[in-house]
This record gives sequence, structure tokens and C-alpha cells, in this order.
Amino acid sequence: MASGEVNGEQPSSEKVNGEAEERFPVEEVALVVPETDDPSLPVLTFRAWFLGIVSCTVLIFFNTFFVFRTQPLTISAILMQIAALPIGRFMAATLPTREFQFLRWRFSLNPGPFNMKEHVIISVFANCGVSYGGGDAYSIGAIIVMKTFYKQSLSFLCGIFIVLTTQVLGYGWAGMLRRYLVDPAEMWWPANLAQVSLFRALHEKDSRSKGLTRMQFFLIFMGASFAYYALPGYLFPILTFFSWVCWVWPHSVTAQQIGSAYHGLGVGGFSLDWAGISAYHGSPLVTPWVSIVNVAVGFVMFIYIIVPICYWKYNTFDARKFPIFSNKLFLGTGQKYDTTKILTPQYDLNVAAYDSYGKMYLSPLFALSIGSGFARFTATLTHVILFHGRDILRQSKSAMKSVKLDIHARLMKNYKAVPEWWFLCLLVGSIAFSLLMGFIWKDDIQLPWWGMLFAFGMAWFVTLPIGVIQATTNQQPGFDVIAQFIIGYVLPGKPIANLLFKIYGRISMVHALSFLSDLKLGHYMKIPPRCMFTAQLVGTVVSGIVNLSVTWWMIGNIENICDVEALHPNSPWTCPKFRVTFDASVIWGLVGPRRLFGPGGMYRNLVWLFLIGAILPVPIWVLSKMYPEKKWIPMINIPVICYGFAGMPPATPSNIASWLVTGTIFNYFVFRYRKAWWQKYNYVLSAALDAGTAFMAVLLFLVLQNQGHELKWWGAELDHCPLATCPTDPGIKVAGCPIR
Repeated sequence: MASGEVNGEQPSSEKVNGEAEERFPVEEVALVVPETDDPSLPVLTFRAWFLGIVSCTVLIFFNTFFVFRTQPLTISAILMQIAALPIGRFMAATLPTREFQFLRWRFSLNPGPFNMKEHVIISVFANCGVSYGGGDAYSIGAIIVMKTFYKQSLSFLCGIFIVLTTQVLGYGWAGMLRRYLVDPAEMWWPANLAQVSLFRALHEKDSRSKGLTRMQFFLIFMGASFAYYALPGYLFPILTFFSWVCWVWPHSVTAQQIGSAYHGLGVGGFSLDWAGISAYHGSPLVTPWVSIVNVAVGFVMFIYIIVPICYWKYNTFDARKFPIFSNKLFLGTGQKYDTTKILTPQYDLNVAAYDSYGKMYLSPLFALSIGSGFARFTATLTHVILFHGRDILRQSKSAMKSVKLDIHARLMKNYKAVPEWWFLCLLVGSIAFSLLMGFIWKDDIQLPWWGMLFAFGMAWFVTLPIGVIQATTNQQPGFDVIAQFIIGYVLPGKPIANLLFKIYGRISMVHALSFLSDLKLGHYMKIPPRCMFTAQLVGTVVSGIVNLSVTWWMIGNIENICDVEALHPNSPWTCPKFRVTFDASVIWGLVGPRRLFGPGGMYRNLVWLFLIGAILPVPIWVLSKMYPEKKWIPMINIPVICYGFAGMPPATPSNIASWLVTGTIFNYFVFRYRKAWWQKYNYVLSAALDAGTAFMAVLLFLVLQNQGHELKWWGAELDHCPLATCPTDPGIKVAGCPIR
């Protein structure tokens, strides 16, 4: 995307090392990221170490805590980013300035004013507490499922091995892929622009003559967000899933299936809760408009066309025997599937019991969402090969040559790079400890050494293509379905092995991309690479230990956590993310893909989506070559279109629909018609909404919810659609549902 005229002024060129450099080729980056640097600023100071480790610890604690809730809340690093500024300035004003000497090193507790680079390093520490705790529940999900759903005894030491080796393994992949996903200007990682905008708002002075400064704007909207979240967060939770259709047709199962924002298709439903809007696809304000359009196309096709046709017209997969939208597993009679009846004491499948008890079924939307994962995986590979293969090949060939660098890469040449062997040591070490764990706790994890090596190879294979998609569209097409599908065929009837394979195959990729995103943030903010390496590695270890410790404490101290049937009806500890993790382990590990998707399986036709996904990007690529003047054709992104219906469940259609509407308002209408406002305030607004919501969520829990002060009135119910969970097939009897 070429940079255009902004506010009536042509973008100026910068000079780096005496050479003129053109403006950055991505307009959003050119509008937001400064193209200057001050190499003299101290980075890894005492203040940065202290505030960074505290930030990481606090965030990982709260994110682990909140991920168990019915409406999970991810507290972004922005919360600690804001808090670190006044504390950092206070430390700069009060700490002694004299130098200390330790062996060969000299340092000062207070090397001068608190600066932006210190602040960035603190946020890098804090990001470890986000990507690890709430950013992806699977990071700790396998251990939670093993202990709460399967009731397995697992030692804390084994848990530490699982948690840390997964994280460090991802760090190894990140180091090896820097040249492809960080250095090129086209890999711009849109989500980082919100953080860059916030840093500039906090540290740079704006002219008051041009309206509110970015800092004033941030404080006003953070306060407004803080105050408002008291409504959906406590006083009026119905705002999270507003389903007016159910009020109009209170006795119609079909109407409630269509209109329920929590248990149905969410037609007409919406969310006025920022936590709900940003819960699954991240902030819509930082997602490019092109990506939003692609997600919208997939969402509309899936929710409003494919699912209704399959459910009401063709009764695909016996769909009408079950709720249209549910993350639960079912018997053919429409009743909930009790997995304990088919488990052996060794957590394997009891084949005789399975044959006697009955086949397992999925809700129609859940089944089709799994099928979309098949298409998304192969479409990602094909898309990246066709549209980015030449660039990746060129980058590989130029790795050892002198190539033209963009302005940010040229500025980063002032600092020592991190040698490749540092990352390779971490990679080899994490692989060695993972294999050692497989020998020590062989019976607990079920995954043999060759299964782990297989997972490592798969992670290496997919991190680059998925990283290209995320770095350009802010969407991360997952391949967890594929990982579990493959190992489910290789090791059938082994649910714990299936969970562990997904962790080492897919989740190490998730962590790798999180590290790469931070590396790009450091690239934009001119953080010395070796300082970044140190902060990420220390943050990784701290977050991993705290993450598992908090999980262990919660499992031991919250009675019946994650057990929906045993919990009080208003209990927030229902663990929807981990319920999906458990269901996936049953589908792919315990029952296995052969019984569900193999010959004679109920869902065998979904396997064709592997082929369909691989083919769909081809005509788009051909048309882009035939009509190069039509710039909109290459913007059709099949993996992102497929991502439009990813994550459901636990994500609901109203979560995604509200995300799409919000993103369209800001990244199309505001960006197009009020570009000066968008440039100054858009990413600052995203940060303010995150921070205000996070502060109020923490306050509500500590002061009210943790003390048992739950409201009981009409507006306190998430969804007033009790019939949305009912089947519509005649003769199916489910408690609370009318019989047709």
C-alpha cells in the first residue's frame, strides 16, 4: 500500500547514514511509527528490570485467573504499560544516581529520566504475561484438562517441564524466522501500531492548538471505558449478549435459535461489551480494513447461509437432534455425552464400552467449524506459496548478501544483532528436555518420543506460512484441528497424547508468533536486539512459573472448578475455553478421527474440505496475474475468509458480528473520511478501551465478585433465550424443551 498525501502535506523522506530513504511502503506504518532513533538512551536499566518483572507477574496472574470465567477476559499489556509510566518517573525522581560496580560491570539505579525505550522493554516483559496466560488458553489448557476433566494426577514438576519447554521451543522458531517475518517492510504486524501510538502518546508532547493531545484523549476515554464497564461487567451483563429477538418470540425454538446471541446464530443480537467484542479476534481497531472484509465474507457465508441450509433444509449430520450451536458432545438421542463411560483407568478408550454406549455427535455449527479448519490449513499453505513464495525465496537467497533495507532496518544496524546460535541453543535444549520428559513421565503424557519429534517438525513447517498471514492481516489461522487430526490417526484412543501433541505442534507456533510480534515492536521502537532477547527470555521463565503456580492454586482452592453440573448456576468458573479443549481431546484423541471422519463416519464428507481449501486460492492468484491493474483481487484472502468462522465455539456469532461492525466503522469510514483523526487517535482509542475495561474488571472482581456479591435480576442474565439450546427434531426429549 503506497503512502499518500496526509493532511495536505506530502510525506517527507528521511536520511539514514547519509542516504535518502523513501517513506515506509505501508501507509498505516508511515502514519504512526517514528522514523528516528536516539541510540544513547539506556534500555535495560534497574527500573526496566524491576517494573518489567512485576508487570509480567501481575499480568500472568490475572490473565490465568480470568481465563477460567464464563466470559473470559484477557487483560492486555496496556494496563501495565499505563501503570509503569508514573512509577518509572517516580523512580527516576527518587532513586540515587551514583554508580555501583559488580565485577566488571558498572551501573546506576537511576541513569537519568525515564525514557521510551525503557518503557518498551517493560511492555515486552508484560507481553509474556498476556500471550502466555490469556492470549491463548491452550498454553496451560492441557494441564487443566488433565487435572479437572480427566481427574488425572500430575506432578507440578512435570507441569513445569510441559509449560517451559513449549514456550522456549517457540522462541527457537522465532529466532530462526526473523529474517522472513521481522526484517521485511511488508511484514508489518498491524497489532503493534496500537502500542506504538500509545508510547508516543505517553512520551511525546502534542500541540494543544490542534485539539486534545493524545495523552488527554487517552485519559478521557480510559476513564469513560472504566466507568462504562461496570454495566456489562456487573450491573447489566445482558449488554454482553443482547438478544432482543427472543423477547419478540418467547415461545419459538426456531426464533431463539436464530436470534440468541449466546446460544444461537445471533441474528439481530449484538454486544455492547468491549471485552466481548475483542475477546476472540483481538481489537477490531488495529485490524486492517481488508482483513475485516475477508473475515466478514467468511462469517456471512457460514452463519447466514451454510449453517441454516445444513440445519433446516438438509438436516446434515442429523443436525436437528441437537442444539444448533453448542460446544458440548451428544448422544444420538440428543442427550449430553458422558465420556467417563468410555474411559479406562489408564485414560484410554474402552472400545467395548464405546460400542455399547453409542456414537458421539457434535452440534452442527461445531462440526462445520471443525471442517472449516481443514480448509483453512491447506488454504494457508497454498496462499502463502502462491502470493509470497517468491518473496520468501528471495529473502532466503539474500540472507547472506547486502540488500536494500527500509528505514527502520537501517536504523537497527546501529545495534549488535543476536547471533543465530543463541536461538539454536534454546531450541535444541527445549527439544532435549521435552524428550527427557517423555521418558520420565511416559505414562502421564502418553506421547512417545517420536510423537514429539513429529510435533516439532509440524510446528517448524507451519510457523512461516501462518506468520505471513498474521504479519500482514492481523489474523492467525490456526492448525490445531490438523495437528489433532493427524495424531488422532497415528495414536487413536489416547486423549492425553493428543493434547500434548497439539501443545508441542501448534502452541509452540502460537508462542513463536507472539515473540516475533514483540521483535517487530522492538524493530519499530529501535530496541537493541540483545536487550530484547534478554527481556523475552526472562519474561518467558517468570511467566511460565507463575502461570502454572496460579493454575495449581485455583484447581486446589475453587471447589468444582470447570464442572458446570456441580457448580452453582451463577458461578463464573465454567471454563468455556477449556471445555472446548477437553471436547477436542475426546473428538480427536479418545474417540479418534477414524470413527468420526473415516469411512462410515458421520462427518466423513468434511474431509473433502482439505482439497477444497488447497484449490480455492489458485483462481484468485491466476486472476491477480491476468488482471494486475485490479488491485482488489490479491486482497481476496481465502485463509482469512475461512477464519471468519474460526473459534466458534467458544466464540459466539454475536462476538464476531460486533467485532466486524466496530472494525468497519473505524477502519473504513473513519480512516477514509477522517484520516487525520484516525492517524492521531485510532490506536490510542483501542489502548484506552483495553486499559479502562481491564482496570474495572479487576476492581469488580476484587471488591464485589470475589466477595460473593452477585446481582440477581432480569438484566443480570447473559441471555434470555432458554429455548435456543433445544433440538428441533420430532421426538427428541430434552429437559426444559418442548417435544414436537
